[in-house]
Amino acid sequence: MSTYVYGITAASHPSLPDGMGGVGDPPRPVRILKEGDLAAIVGDAPEGLRPKRRDLLAHQNVLSEAGAGGVVLPMRFGSVAEDDGTVTGVLAERADHYKERLRTLDGKVEYNVKAVHNEEAVLHRVMAESPEIRALTEANRQGGGGTYEQRLHLGEMVVAAVKARESEDATDVQHTLEPAAEAVSVGPESSGWIANISFLVDRDEAATFLAAVDQLRNGHPHLEVRVNGPLPPYSFVEPGPNKPAGTTLGAGAEE
Repeated sequence: MSTYVYGITAASHPSLPDGMGGVGDPPRPVRILKEGDLAAIVGDAPEGLRPKRRDLLAHQNVLSEAGAGGVVLPMRFGSVAEDDGTVTGVLAERADHYKERLRTLDGKVEYNVKAVHNEEAVLHRVMAESPEIRALTEANRQGGGGTYEQRLHLGEMVVAAVKARESEDATDVQHTLEPAAEAVSVGPESSGWIANISFLVDRDEAATFLAAVDQLRNGHPHLEVRVNGPLPPYSFVEPGPNKPAGTTLGAGAEE
């Protein structure tokens, strides 16, 4: 049977509560696989697993319980290996890497920050910053709305200005917050957000980071900023070539 992987930790990590269940319906029991100085938090993988809310929450709950006892390298929802032997084999093969990551991420949490423009507010800002756009808008108004070509030209100018502002604001989000973080991971571009950035933060410095978020909001009233965290440090495990062989990563549980 395939093995579902929740995370990787030290073999000395405290045991999980007896009878703890994870993903699946009914919930599959969670167990520990040990290999040398490392351990994997696993369970039997359900057939046809999908990112349903119940299972996403179960995945998060296992990581929260495990994280309360010490540092855990979290796998994203849907990490499945061929069998237990595949998992312990990768723990042995990648032991130095995983132990380094455990040391680096000890006491750290992740905050994911997403930002989007408030459409009305950013249009006001673009108008205020561009004498050319203001002049053309006024000329069109006095000309009864302007010709089709004039309106088209104005629209193109506004779109270009908003795009430029998006790029500048995305940079501002990162530059404002990264001094309060220990590492930064920029997420994939999305049409829904102008910025999608994860920050690795010392758990004891979380208040400082959140104060920096407030500073960002105050200095950029045309931005709507969403903060999700504290989370297990998903974005800083360095999955890619260092993930357990044979795993398949599904939708991120941290979102």
